[in-house]
Amino acid sequence: MSTEVLPQLETPVQPIRNLYGLMAEFETQQDLLHACEKTRDEGYKEMDAYTPVPIHGLTDALGWDDNRLQPIVFAGAMAGLVAGFSLMYYITMITYPLNIGGRPNFSWPAYVPPTFETTILFAAFAAVFGMIALNGLPMPYHPVFNNPRFSMASTDRFFLCIEAKDPKFDLDATRRFLDTLHPKEVVEVEN
Repeated sequence: MSTEVLPQLETPVQPIRNLYGLMAEFETQQDLLHACEKTRDEGYKEMDAYTPVPIHGLTDALGWDDNRLQPIVFAGAMAGLVAGFSLMYYITMITYPLNIGGRPNFSWPAYVPPTFETTILFAAFAAVFGMIALNGLPMPYHPVFNNPRFSMASTDRFFLCIEAKDPKFDLDATRRFLDTLHPKEVVEVEN
């Protein structure tokens, strides 16, 4: 009976990659719009486009239908309306009721200008702070800045990034798909 020890084969350990997504670079607005439409039609949901100028129709091409800010602004406006009206009521009816010229204490037409102003003020604050919160700001770091060519997004290049958190994302399949869109370059974006 031999007690020979068989050598163990070492399998190389693959490093765990922290991939943010794949980024494709395009030279024109039309190329980017076409790529975004194709990507949306292919079923990708978690993607973003980066451009040096606003492009009409880009949000539709990306398939974004985000209306989360509207209820926040409406709630802010309603809070301002209630606050303004309540403030005027409190002042004229409770703390400092004056009968001037025989008018009634509860003269609601006089409440309209301050109530309107507080409605607009609260809606504006809700819009600003709601937008900051929904955009995830402040964000001092974003993975797309790891791509050295991304600095051109502020001058003359257009980028489409499909994020790795997308349920349909598969590194090889997504790269093959992006190559069919004829980009100038497709690069991996590390976190």
